[in-house]
Amino acid sequence: MIQVHNVAKRLDDIDALSNVSFTVNKGSIYGLLGSNGAGKTTLLRIVAGILREDEGNVTINKEPIFENTKMKDRMIFIPDTLYFFSQYTIQQMANFYKSIYSNWSEERFQQLREVFDIGLDKKIHKFSKGMQRQVAFWLSMSTMPDLLVLDEPIDGLDPVMRKKVKNLILQDVAEREMTVLISSHNLREIEDICDHVGILHKGKLLLEKELDDLKSDTQKIQIAFKGKTPEEMFDGVQFLYKEERGSVQLCIVRGQADVVSNHFEKYNPVVFDLLPLTLEEIFIYEMGDVGYAIKNVLV
Repeated sequence: MIQVHNVAKRLDDIDALSNVSFTVNKGSIYGLLGSNGAGKTTLLRIVAGILREDEGNVTINKEPIFENTKMKDRMIFIPDTLYFFSQYTIQQMANFYKSIYSNWSEERFQQLREVFDIGLDKKIHKFSKGMQRQVAFWLSMSTMPDLLVLDEPIDGLDPVMRKKVKNLILQDVAEREMTVLISSHNLREIEDICDHVGILHKGKLLLEKELDDLKSDTQKIQIAFKGKTPEEMFDGVQFLYKEERGSVQLCIVRGQADVVSNHFEKYNPVVFDLLPLTLEEIFIYEMGDVGYAIKNVLV
């Protein structure tokens, strides 16, 4: 279990993180979302024990992670920018991982060879970005980690390989209760695997919820009337976004589906529909609610 409590970090006279707190339970997949420069990578590096927090604390299974070699033996961090030893082949890099991680599984390594289908004698630095990302997952999953921390993990992977990698992660979560903390700008991919999400903005955590709860608390509607739209209809409703398309209004509102439906249907609209809402749309309009510039992207 990861516990982040009141964490603050200052980098180059900038408050990268301020009073951030959240918990990731064992066997959970937690998606960390945020705008560019929100502090996601800084937070992941603190959770991975690479950076030390200035204030607050980060613990994994109630132990501090910074300079804790015992805990780092059971976790893997795959950063956005990968690093491998120059001129090393996959086999040489595997031997290095084997010497570092006590739970390295040679059996798993050989099994995953069929998944990734890359020659062991190939030098990693000659690979494309996507191929290097595959090698990073191949080696990382062979260490049988209890905790997997991922920063933009699917960047550069083709659709087929993305599905394979997601299946590998889900398999380890289901079978070994591996815990995953993942940050990505590809929210459609995160939506497929995460059970919890947190939204970070300007170093502060705006909200965190179970994904199902977040979706049930936010509604996308389209509504139209024969005549003039009743102005009183907008009273007592928290709008994240409103847009007019001819006589139809498209809106993102906070509230449970039944409460939202009851409120709007009492004004007898000729059109009223609750529409599917994606995590990407929720993120965009939550960010718009705190002043992050957005354009009309409702579809």
